[in-house]
Amino acid sequence: MADLEGKTILVSGVGPGLGSETARIALREGAEVVAAARQIDRLRGICAELDPTGERIEAVQADILDPASCASLVDAVLARFGKLDGIVHVAALDAVFGTLEGADLDEWRRTYEMNVFGSMQLVQAAIPALKDGGGSVVFIGTQSSDLPRLPQFAYASSKGALRTLGRLLAVELGPSGVRVNNVIATWMWGPPVQMYVQFTAQDRGVDEQVVIDEIASNMALRVIPEDDDVAEMSCFLMSDRARMVTGQTIWVNAGEFIV
Repeated sequence: MADLEGKTILVSGVGPGLGSETARIALREGAEVVAAARQIDRLRGICAELDPTGERIEAVQADILDPASCASLVDAVLARFGKLDGIVHVAALDAVFGTLEGADLDEWRRTYEMNVFGSMQLVQAAIPALKDGGGSVVFIGTQSSDLPRLPQFAYASSKGALRTLGRLLAVELGPSGVRVNNVIATWMWGPPVQMYVQFTAQDRGVDEQVVIDEIASNMALRVIPEDDDVAEMSCFLMSDRARMVTGQTIWVNAGEFIV
């Protein structure tokens, strides 16, 4: 029996990369999946590729910045599949670079609105449905909160706040059988990192493999994790095999802290 057989999983922020990989693995493991994103046309295309029959996947346009949209998203899950067993929350804003000195704090507010308040609004809307079945929530975090090699101070600090929220929610929702965990990603070999490698290699006039090797040199395994490595862990935490795992921060980083 597949790990997620009989479960309905909501994946937020489904686009090229981690969101679509999470939806793919959840489907592989037998789940019914509701994929949510703001860009509905792209989302429908991704869902058609993941399940051409459309029998086990539903594309729903949603904006986690809007509480009403969050409520409608949960309603759509229940209307299509009758229950909600878990959320893998991928949606985030990470476009603001720089340190605090000289920063435009309005941009920081936008980042916090999405990564902290948006996350809270989505989970708050889903709590009654999750309590019905003793579900699971996974927040996707970032290693830049602890190892700031790039000046992503707004993104890193907002994800740090989200990690704390995850621990608090594990205590709040635990008596109802709802588990909450954080999966922390380092560099993930997917579209954003691929673009970074290409840009950096061109800017420095070196082969892309040079940049890849430099990044991997900080990791014990000397390999950059891929999007699906993080997605695999997230889907494992959705499963009953992880039924006693809650309030945890799990690193999928190829041993970067060891080196």
